[in-house]
Amino acid sequence: MTRFDTIITGGRISTASDTFQCDIGIREGRIAALGHDLGIADETIDATGKWVLPGGIDSHVHISQPSGEGVVMADDFESATRSAALGGNTMVLPFCLQESGVPLRETLKDYHAKAEGSCHTDVSFHLIISDPTEQVLGQDLPALVHEGYTSFKVFMTYEGLALSDLELLKVMAVARETRALVMVHAENYDVIRYLTDQLEQAGRTAPFFHATSRPVIAEREATYRAISLAELSEVPLMVVHVSNREAMEEIRRARQKGLRIFGETCPQYLTLTEGDLEGLNMEGAKYVCSPPPRDHESQQACWEGLQQGVFDVFSSDHCPFRYDDPQGKLTPKGRTSFRWVPNGIPGVGARLPILFSEGVMKGRIDINRFVALTATNHARTYGLYPKKGTIAVGADADIAIWDPGAKNRLTHAMLNDGADYTPYEGMELTGWPVLTMLRGQTIMRDGVLTGIRAGAHVARRISDHA
Repeated sequence: MTRFDTIITGGRISTASDTFQCDIGIREGRIAALGHDLGIADETIDATGKWVLPGGIDSHVHISQPSGEGVVMADDFESATRSAALGGNTMVLPFCLQESGVPLRETLKDYHAKAEGSCHTDVSFHLIISDPTEQVLGQDLPALVHEGYTSFKVFMTYEGLALSDLELLKVMAVARETRALVMVHAENYDVIRYLTDQLEQAGRTAPFFHATSRPVIAEREATYRAISLAELSEVPLMVVHVSNREAMEEIRRARQKGLRIFGETCPQYLTLTEGDLEGLNMEGAKYVCSPPPRDHESQQACWEGLQQGVFDVFSSDHCPFRYDDPQGKLTPKGRTSFRWVPNGIPGVGARLPILFSEGVMKGRIDINRFVALTATNHARTYGLYPKKGTIAVGADADIAIWDPGAKNRLTHAMLNDGADYTPYEGMELTGWPVLTMLRGQTIMRDGVLTGIRAGAHVARRISDHA
């Protein structure tokens, strides 16, 4: 009789394309069989009444990232992947930020050292290119793509990160040569600097004016320009954290032209608005992120993008800072102007429950679209499929079991990250992950981590879109 390490029985299985009822046999960390009456196992998990889904992949997170003088990011690799596992994720893709003057390989080595032995989930690094020297473009990037770092991110805003159009074209030329995938943060830096100066001169320095300084037009223009440069370079492009209809429509138009342009949105653009930045005193600083939350019409536009396929992936853009902390949102310099408030919000643990409740349980998307947006498309986009992102024979046994009837009022304590708040506090959610399994090992059960830190770095192949 066939023997497995684990059999999951009785669950309703959903992938990006199908929903079916069967048992899952797991052996040596992989899915070895799908069917009925599979045999015997060392452990049997009864998933009756539950949905059995691929573990979530969050392809846009910031962990242990340098954040400026006197500012410290709230999460290290242990705490961020801890929260990810509690939220039904089995893999995160953090960014490796190259600081000016520091060799890219040295930076990457430092990030590996931070992650090694600490992770509850698997990880795989994107490269941030902030100093595109001849060494980086001609030697480092091609070699690193060959070694499995097959995606890199460029910025069109932020001091010390923003690249000129010429620099963007040079990075895209390397991407074309190596078949790497370029991700872009699209906001017009000069527009933001101009408006920030104007607001400060007028004494409008409260956190709310962060949103005023980064209007839709700054995002829309940069999105159009990034797409134009990608068209010229003949490379695929992922436009990350899209917040509004105008930028989304630039992506739609590009795809209608046959360009390989892809889009991502995030929970903050479905649930928050710029009004959240109006909190008394510095409370609005909790919601400072870029692009900022917009208005209710923009929320509806982002839902349409998820429903209609304009957005391929749904990520958290987890970028956590503690609120009540002089090294976080309440940094002394940040109290003088929104310009200096640490930019980013936590969300890696809340991403899946929010989309499950607001999307699947409210009928905005079906369960197959949920799986595509939160796991399968991430795996395809970033060179992980079919090892990751699906339930199929031969795939890693990265699985999340969900109770669709569970009702929770979201609190920060449930997320257990390194921050001291969640911007989604108090949301009433239906559906919750009750078990997370990484390569056949249960890392979370009923909201409690098992203590297994089996996470490892995963080298990636070329994107399916390249």
